[in-house]
Amino acid sequence: MLRKRIVEIIESAVEKASAQGDIVSSWKKPLTGFADAADPLFTELKTAVRPSHGLPGDLLPGARTVIAYFLPFDPAIPRSNHRGNFSSEAWAVAYIETNRLIAGINDQIAGLLEQKGFRGTRLPATHNFDEEQLMSDWSHKHVAYIAGIGSFGHHHMLITDKGCCGRLGSVVTDAVISPTPKSNRERCLFKFDGSCRQCEKRCPAQALGVDPFRRHACYDRLLENARLHERYGLADVCGKCAAIVPCSFTDPVRSASRKKTENR
Repeated sequence: MLRKRIVEIIESAVEKASAQGDIVSSWKKPLTGFADAADPLFTELKTAVRPSHGLPGDLLPGARTVIAYFLPFDPAIPRSNHRGNFSSEAWAVAYIETNRLIAGINDQIAGLLEQKGFRGTRLPATHNFDEEQLMSDWSHKHVAYIAGIGSFGHHHMLITDKGCCGRLGSVVTDAVISPTPKSNRERCLFKFDGSCRQCEKRCPAQALGVDPFRRHACYDRLLENARLHERYGLADVCGKCAAIVPCSFTDPVRSASRKKTENR
């Protein structure tokens, strides 16, 4: 029952925000996943991300479950960001408004948990990273991967069944909630069969490629966009690698497999 109520809170918050007159952005139906806080993959993040990456118990002593969710942007937002070298106004505003939405969702989830006698964290959607190494001690996308929401693309973003254009949030709780089944299914076309690489071609900072991710080149472009859109708030974004590529709105590997089956 608690699991169902959490999903309802997330979906209802997104629906209300999309219909709210003073909010410019809109979103599609979100995806929600749950992970056992004792899952050994959390320990592996100390190698995959950085040695200081937190464990669920570091954020909340006695942690039992990690809740992760993905809020997909309405397709009009990525489409607005397709052209040019700098992020569109709609993409920048969506980033800011979605961060606020995530903060509100986390407050609601934590409030529900407290009503039921449990505890829950209120984690920010972003700006919780080391500005020198440009890595976070709590990576929402890696947490979402463990919760079964998606897999990583060539662009280092999480590709879900609803694509990669959107924002991720997470909550750690001491409530026991059954985990989401994991899928080892590949969603990135480049990783699947060596094709695509459109994200790499789309990157204006030339940060992607077969060599290690040029993290600082990417971040420099984010800061340029932040200055461009500073009148809206802090929008250190880009999104060009995600805007109108095969994985923008869907899992392209599954879509390609379906087409092959239909054409037989």
